[in-house]
Amino acid sequence: MTKIKFGTDGWRAIIAKDYTVDNVKRVAEATALWLKKTGGKKAVIGHDCRFGGEMFVETTAGVLAAHGIKVYMAKGFVSTPMVSLGVVKLGADIGVVITASHNPPSYNGFKLKSRLGGPSIPTDIAAVEAEIPDECSVTPMELDQMQAEGLLEYADLEKIYLDHVFANFDMEAIRSYGSRIAYDAMYGAGQNAMRAILPDAVFLHAEYNPSFMGQAPEPIHRNLTELSEYIASHDNIALGIANDGDADRIGMYDSSGNFVDSHHILLLLLLYQYKYRHLKGKVVFTFSVTDKMKKLAELFGLPVEITKIGFKYIAEIMCNEDVIVGGEESGGLAVKGHIPERDGIWIALLILEFMAKSGKSIEELIQEVYDLVGPFAYDRDDVHVKEERKLAIIQECQTAPYKQFGTYKIDSVETVDGFKFIIGDDRWVLIRPSGTEPVLRIYAQAPDLAECRKMLDATREELGV
Repeated sequence: MTKIKFGTDGWRAIIAKDYTVDNVKRVAEATALWLKKTGGKKAVIGHDCRFGGEMFVETTAGVLAAHGIKVYMAKGFVSTPMVSLGVVKLGADIGVVITASHNPPSYNGFKLKSRLGGPSIPTDIAAVEAEIPDECSVTPMELDQMQAEGLLEYADLEKIYLDHVFANFDMEAIRSYGSRIAYDAMYGAGQNAMRAILPDAVFLHAEYNPSFMGQAPEPIHRNLTELSEYIASHDNIALGIANDGDADRIGMYDSSGNFVDSHHILLLLLLYQYKYRHLKGKVVFTFSVTDKMKKLAELFGLPVEITKIGFKYIAEIMCNEDVIVGGEESGGLAVKGHIPERDGIWIALLILEFMAKSGKSIEELIQEVYDLVGPFAYDRDDVHVKEERKLAIIQECQTAPYKQFGTYKIDSVETVDGFKFIIGDDRWVLIRPSGTEPVLRIYAQAPDLAECRKMLDATREELGV
């Protein structure tokens, strides 16, 4: 029996090793048992572009139906935000997404979504996890039987999502960019929706390919060099957009092919929401996000809350409080006026609308941010190390904090989630283990990318990794 644990964003495992039909049945039954205990009766489920998605969704649906739960199921692949929005629009009690998000193609996963349209809160996830049996006690119902008994209804989650987009954005202004947008789907679930939204855009890797050509569909620069090079070699591209495997995260490029990271996108969103759209609310972001967000929020007189790593912590606050912008370093961003969910397509359209309404380029908008909080750069290394060495490094951070990395002397340490070593003058290094992969993450902020690299190298040398 495999011990199943939910990480920062659901359960993820390697297909055919731990991610099997039998184990999916166990998690599906736990979901059904929890639903029945809380009075839930309806679920929305869908899958992204990964191997076995349809099979695992049908398995989940069959187990839920065997427990008397009505299932609204998408035909074909959909994005995570489509399932989340579907929960709200269809009045369901939970959403299930078969996805491993940005993990390598050998992985699949199981995400839970709340009735409010965002990630299930940590206490609910823990309660589901506690229900996972050693073996599923029911035989999954067949789809024909489910339909005959009124326990299955097919839902066009993509159409529901597109109708919501078209009702909430100035599509005429956005589409004025036409062929000036380059979009990299990373072979992910956003490809069809973005073709419908921006039909004249340039599309890269926008076809069904569950192998993702062997690359993890994470929208960070090292995975998007083809998009960057395309933009750099074509003078007419104003903005580059990329989404991850389930299209809830975003990567972005300026008109020269320079990567615009999530920290800068978050700052742009806050600027647009407050200064241009005249909205207010709390600013919420995870521990690994730039402290420039706090500085900008304070300039606008807005309250701030910093959370642990994981969008579920942001979503919980968004469900209970008035939040203008929320986000995490890894590309999961959310805004007031939408569901409490990270949504890579929605955020892309918001930035495009910002450009169209202001008449400014992405570079000019970033400069407007810099004029308020000062320039900065950010970078991150994902270091694959043996488990014992990773644990030893974390233990060293806890018991004998490092005093300096190379020539960089550490002023103080913050420990909200991981270990953030404050160096001063807008410089810091953060060390923490990944919650979903066998990886040690090392983050750095500095005035420019060259110094970020220098700080990362000094830190890795000190750690011996």
